[in-house]
Amino acid sequence: MSGTNAFLTTPPAFFEKKAKTIADEPTTTKRRFPLYAQVLGGVILGVIMGAMKQAGAKWIPTESFGQIGLLAIRLLKTLATPLILFAILDSCLKTRITLRRGARLIAICTLNVTVAMTIGLGIMNTFHPGAMWRGKVERLLGQVKGASSAKLPTAPADVKPTLDPLKNFAAYIPENVVDPFQKNSVISIVLMALLIGAALRHVKEEREKRGEGGFHIIEDVVSIVYQTLIQMLAYVIRLIPFAVCLVVSDVVGKSGLGVFGLLSGFLLVILAGLAIHSLLYYPFIAWAMGRKPPKTFLGKGANAILTALSMNSSLATVPITLRCLKEMGVSDQSARLSACVGTNLNHDGIMLYEAMTALFLAQARGFDLGFSQQMVVVFASIMAGAGVAGIPEAGLIMLPLVLSAAGLPEAMVVPALALIIPVDWIIARCRSAVNVMGDMATATQLDRFMSEQDKNELLAELGETN
Repeated sequence: MSGTNAFLTTPPAFFEKKAKTIADEPTTTKRRFPLYAQVLGGVILGVIMGAMKQAGAKWIPTESFGQIGLLAIRLLKTLATPLILFAILDSCLKTRITLRRGARLIAICTLNVTVAMTIGLGIMNTFHPGAMWRGKVERLLGQVKGASSAKLPTAPADVKPTLDPLKNFAAYIPENVVDPFQKNSVISIVLMALLIGAALRHVKEEREKRGEGGFHIIEDVVSIVYQTLIQMLAYVIRLIPFAVCLVVSDVVGKSGLGVFGLLSGFLLVILAGLAIHSLLYYPFIAWAMGRKPPKTFLGKGANAILTALSMNSSLATVPITLRCLKEMGVSDQSARLSACVGTNLNHDGIMLYEAMTALFLAQARGFDLGFSQQMVVVFASIMAGAGVAGIPEAGLIMLPLVLSAAGLPEAMVVPALALIIPVDWIIARCRSAVNVMGDMATATQLDRFMSEQDKNELLAELGETN
């Protein structure tokens, strides 16, 4: 029998068994020294190297190290976008993503972001931490090295950040099929995947009604490509601890650690809000609604959390997030719906940061925002969090838009924003970790509240019996 005929006649079960073996292999090889321990070691070593560079060790080329480290992170982002495409296609072919499941995803994300904003507004209105900077912004600018000349990062030339929901949605409609992959536009890729997946699903069902076979070849090809991407990413993931070490050494070598003392007030307030939401609310909701105890949620999810924390990218962490959810016992359907389809809905880290920072700077400049103005900040923060896919340093880029929406004059805000830049590199990593934890918490909630009808449909589609 020829190679082509052998491929066409090989039963789907063979591919499913082979794909499962490939997907499980990376997990079993890391048990003796887990990824999160390697990443943590890389962070510690990077901090030491960066501090030595700050102390005058010129023999440590931290800038070159940083450029090398970014290559591995860029490769992860490059592979993560096609992974999302084929993960959604695979899910659409195996199980139907219904409007009911999509509505449930939106409802859960709305609950999570409501809690995040309640935490942020509660801290800012109870303690008024921004008042500690009132009248001191100019003096701090003189004390913080490089702050007075710091420039806010800008979006790419072809990206125009906006808080307008309609304009944001219009920007997600690509001009051609290649454009989303070139720009790493996650939402555009998700929309394309859902459209293609729905069409393939319809064709599959119509062919089954007519008794026509052969469609399993398409399903097998999609499944094999998806599993191949996972294996490719598994190879790249092995480089993560080294990349983290090099990138952290570069950042610490440039910014230093002394800046944390001067800007500790702002840093601790923002990190407190992120910590309460991620370390208290997410484990609680994963246990109360998702039936995953904190030990499971935080223990099994440690690889994804620490990877996002060190790499500052929830997109690049998607493959590890999916693996961690699998280890928690979350179904592939719920994991992909949350981490792939709903990826930009789970940006609680960015939304919480935008709202708290806007209120902090308003207090520092003597603006006491009323309830209606704070609601404008909340809405603008949510729009910013949902509209930042694929933009480097998105949190800082969108922040001026949020502040403008609240009515703060640019001339008074820009100097204060310059103070944030020296410590934003650590906050940005925490935002990414919170976003990833949001993906995982949402997936556990989706899985727990999958209705009996959903479960029966899933079992029927997988060819199983109740």
